[in-house]
Amino acid sequence: MSNLVGKKSIVFGGTSGIGLEIAKLLQAAGSDVVTVSRRGSLGENNQGMICETADVLDRDALETLFEKHVGFDYLVNAATGGTRAVGPFLEMDMDGFQASFAKLWGYTNTVRLGAPKMAKEGAIVLISGSPARKWRPGMLAIGTVGNAVEGFIKLAANEVAPIRINGVCPGLIDTPMFAHEGKARQAYFDQSTKDNLIPRVGKPEEVAQAAIFLLDNQFVTGSIVDVDGGVIAS
Repeated sequence: MSNLVGKKSIVFGGTSGIGLEIAKLLQAAGSDVVTVSRRGSLGENNQGMICETADVLDRDALETLFEKHVGFDYLVNAATGGTRAVGPFLEMDMDGFQASFAKLWGYTNTVRLGAPKMAKEGAIVLISGSPARKWRPGMLAIGTVGNAVEGFIKLAANEVAPIRINGVCPGLIDTPMFAHEGKARQAYFDQSTKDNLIPRVGKPEEVAQAAIFLLDNQFVTGSIVDVDGGVIAS
């Protein structure tokens, strides 16, 4: 991972879950890491990282942030942007469905405003999700957003070049996003993954490893790497 040494990386959603694991791996690889979230500081988990506070839907705040770190090398966005609608589409409140697209708007905001401030040899990684290409009950809104994210990556690669842009498509991952606790949490994961080719929930670090590969490998752009336990193939 020699390409990462001494480079500056900005990680949105970098204070928890997948984003935090990506930030940790980047730092371990020798990158100077800036984490960005609505809550800012990582507290005891700062570990030498710079922590910034910004909402991915606030373009003015993003402009200020990117100007402050102009010339940075890597941009990762793992932020959800807001709430996500879950449930049968034909029973769904359409305001909730529309609100789910905050993730897409957050991603496009950071790429549009961030890419012009990046080094020309830089790279961008966004996080999709297996519902984009594998139907699951109640996940149509999330899947539609993920599908849009993956389409954006493939098309935007032509416009942001020579900066590279790629995506990671996780399956069900054990992150703080899930409210279940204890035995109920494990039961949910077991039930949800029992028919997968790899019948277990994924770990945030497994997704983070794919993101690091996409940042480091200079011969990949416009691609999506699946880290889903085989759910899309099953």
